[in-house]
Amino acid sequence: MLGVILVIMFIGFVAIGVPISFALGVVSFTGIAALPDIPNTVVFTKMFNGLNSFTLLAVPLFILAANLMNEGEITEKLIECICDLVGHFKGGLAYANVLVSMVFAGISGSSQADTSGVGKIFIPAMEKQGYDKGTSVGVTAASSTLGSIIPPSITMVVYSGIANVSTGALFMCGIVPGILLGLAQMGVVKFYSKKKNFPQSEKVPLKTAIKHTLISMPALLTPIILIGGIVSGLFTPTESAAFCCIYALLVGIFFYKTIKIRNLPRILIETMKMASLSLFALATANALGELLAYYQLNRIVQGFFTSLPGGWLIFLLVVVAFFLFVGTFMDAVPAMILFVPIILPSATALGISPIILGLIIIVTLALGLVTPPYGLCLLLASSISGISIEEGFWGTLPYFLSSVAVLLLMLFLPNLWLAIPQFLFPGLF
Repeated sequence: MLGVILVIMFIGFVAIGVPISFALGVVSFTGIAALPDIPNTVVFTKMFNGLNSFTLLAVPLFILAANLMNEGEITEKLIECICDLVGHFKGGLAYANVLVSMVFAGISGSSQADTSGVGKIFIPAMEKQGYDKGTSVGVTAASSTLGSIIPPSITMVVYSGIANVSTGALFMCGIVPGILLGLAQMGVVKFYSKKKNFPQSEKVPLKTAIKHTLISMPALLTPIILIGGIVSGLFTPTESAAFCCIYALLVGIFFYKTIKIRNLPRILIETMKMASLSLFALATANALGELLAYYQLNRIVQGFFTSLPGGWLIFLLVVVAFFLFVGTFMDAVPAMILFVPIILPSATALGISPIILGLIIIVTLALGLVTPPYGLCLLLASSISGISIEEGFWGTLPYFLSSVAVLLLMLFLPNLWLAIPQFLFPGLF
């Protein structure tokens, strides 16, 4: 009976617009307070212990790196360079939007940072050139999801801590799917560039293109430095996030001379505000996880899946369907904290690698960032353009469906994505 009441409470809170982090906190405190065997202090202990992790330190650090990149106008230099390379094609700005998101994903690790940093430049520029608002928002929101998939990735860092898997191996596992998702979205741009007669820019002289490429080289080299450092063992993912912050700060102050020391307090405050949203939700999800463990949901779920016909493929299809649904109203971090410990034993029993499970969950939850009513990336992009989230979603839908097609390919060929981490980290497999 208590479980039914708590589920109704949670659904009611979400329905009336209570932030997910507060809904999780209230439900977990209410549930644990009603149990005589668990003291109420467990709620706060679990919240604190859930954040007491060196790995999770990468979350605010990657957000800080993205903010420094935006403040230092490094993002603008990157956009200018890529627009020079592809802007003269029909639909060039749309292609550049996707390509910039792929590169920016290798710097920030955050889809939301991608939408706010890249979107505020690309959406007005695309609309000014003649793209309709739906396309401008759709391309921007859909390509921003790559920030959670192409390494480094904040959600991958969180999943690694939950499932106790190698963050570096999970990073390497996301490279090829991330590129495929970007190519799929560019395929949609190619299709609509003819159907809607997308505009194109004048071809930039070679000398100018080379100049802009050299200027943007510090930004272009950042993903290579980060991934190379992790693979070589030079630093951990958390240390790579710290390095990225220092690198962005030095480049902004001394190379581009666009970051002023007096602006650093404002940048740090903005970073703390953004990081607190994810981290507080993570803390309250940890408390609710204690309640779910009390009811032994992982055993119930494992029994359900082991009794299903179809084995691992049916399991993965159900996981994708479930997290697509969850992603419509919940952020990736609390969703993983709540549900990964429940389904991970079932995946292990079916012979599915925890790294593959993590990759599929992360891609699925990334797609949730463009599905209403939550759809944070969709909401941000739509607000920049000044249209409703419903209009923005219709513009995003073709790019969303192309990403779903890639996700289904990942389901049917799961071991293929392990090739790179198996080569680079043979001792883990």
